[in-house]
Parts: sequence; structure tokens; C-alpha cells
Amino acid sequence: MNQNDTFMDWATTMMGEKLLFGLLGKILYADLDKTWLQSLIDEDVFAEVPFGAAQSDTASGLELLHKWSQENSSCLSDESLNALRADYVRLFVGIGRVLAPPWESVYFNDGRMVFQEQTLQVREWFRRFGVETEKLHREPDDHIGLELSFISHLAMLGLQALDEKDDTKFEQILKAQRQFITEHLQRWAPNWCKLVEENAKTDFYRGLAKLVRGTLFSLADNLEPQLPEGKQL
Repeated sequence: MNQNDTFMDWATTMMGEKLLFGLLGKILYADLDKTWLQSLIDEDVFAEVPFGAAQSDTASGLELLHKWSQENSSCLSDESLNALRADYVRLFVGIGRVLAPPWESVYFNDGRMVFQEQTLQVREWFRRFGVETEKLHREPDDHIGLELSFISHLAMLGLQALDEKDDTKFEQILKAQRQFITEHLQRWAPNWCKLVEENAKTDFYRGLAKLVRGTLFSLADNLEPQLPEGKQL
């Protein structure tokens, strides 16, 4: 493969990461806005993905999300929207025990507490690469949506490095992606995906869980990181 082919391959990969991880991050972190959700349906966003399509989890996740889109193709009804919001509250906010906590810290202490060591580590990662969350100090930085969005941000920086033909900067971005998913997302997101799949009542969230796992598998394969001992996706 010549240098130009390699450049184009990386540019395509980084653009796919930027788009898909950005979308997943926004869906999982932003409010469930009816107009925006309807735009996803109208634009048939879940018909295919720009990254990780070969993964079986990606394919099965897309199937569920596409099914949900088709069921709401004419119009996202108030009933369907309320079902999503109820699922969101059950899974990520909780009436009592949170069924699928969206914060990394919760998975590493017996008290299921937030704003722990992992939160500060993720915040430092964000700071190093020019990211500051909208709710800094008011909401944990280690939210699944924010961590996925950070991968999208790094992909954007990778695209900039490619455009500038800055090989050193590009290698630094690849190293950052590799370290971040190894030290953070790979250590807890698989458990989160499993909890969402087991407890979700809508195809929308079951599909998202599968899609997140598939994209993380693809990213891991692409970067070939060293997994922490005893950990696997």
C-alpha cells in the first residue's frame, strides 16, 4: 500500500469515528428532544454506519435501531417518546437503584459513588485536549456520552493532523485514543452495555447498547491497544 492509500484509509477511518462516536455521545448525553429524534428518523441515520460495520454487535444494534425508526417513520408519537423517556429514567437516573449507571466511577467502588478518582482522571484527559464539559463540577465528567464524544473529538484532531500532514501529531492522537480506551472505556463500557441490554424495555436503547459495544470493538481492533490484565471487551 502506498503512502497516499494509507492517508486516505486513515482519513476515512477518522471521519467515521468522528461522526459515529459523536452521534452516540450526543444521543446518550443530550436531552431526548422530539424534533432532533424525528430528524434522525427522517434522515434514516440508522440505516448504516460510517465505522465498525463489520462487527456483529454493530449489525444487530443497527437492526434494532432501524426497526425502531421504521416503526416511527411517519411520526414519532408522544407515546413512543414517553416510552424512551421512561426507559432513560429507569436505566440512567433511577427510581431507587440506577439499573445501568452511565458514570465510570460507579463501577469501581462498592458504594456506587460518583465524582471519584476516575472522574478526575477523565477530566484531566479532557483538559489536555481542549475539552471542557458544559456542567463542569456539577455533573461527573466520566459519563458514557461524554467519553464517547471525547473519542469523536480526538478523531477530529486526527483529521486536522492528517490535513496538516503532521505525522508526529497524528501519532500522538492515535496514542491518546489507544490509552484512553484502554484506561477507561474498555474497563467499564462493556459492563454498561450489558446492563442496558438486560434492563432496557425499548429497541432504541437495546440497539444503542449493542452499537456502542460494536464500535468499541472496532476501535480496539483498529488501534490494537494492550488490554489491562484480566480485562476484555
